Amino acid sequence: MKFRHIATAALLGGLVCARVSADESGCATLAGTGNSSTPQPFQLRDGEPVDLISGAKTVHGSLRVFGENGVFRAYWQAENSAEKYVLANAGDHAVRLVSTPPQGKPAAQGEPGTTLGPLRVLSCPSL
Repeated sequence: MKFRHIATAALLGGLVCARVSADESGCATLAGTGNSSTPQPFQLRDGEPVDLISGAKTVHGSLRVFGENGVFRAYWQAENSAEKYVLANAGDHAVRLVSTPPQGKPAAQGEPGTTLGPLRVLSCPSL
């Protein structure tokens, strides 16, 4: 193997590792609304106000919760937008926001009510 092949492989390996590291740190945080300077937890229930915070930019939104056969799916929806993003589990205290139509029926008021967050968002929509 020639030196240029080794150097190219090392450079590509470094770029891939840097990209993985950037993804793991997240591009934003989903947090409950509040007047606090620290991100707040929130309840997993339909209509719950939840902000997408990325640096100095905050996008206000709310959760939409749908259920089917005892399985609940949570979606985040920005204010004044029809698009919904499912909170796809991405590990401990982390999610990916994936644009997708809701599955199931709207959850009953207050269901399931689990406390979450704040959550790191590993893939951010452009809003």
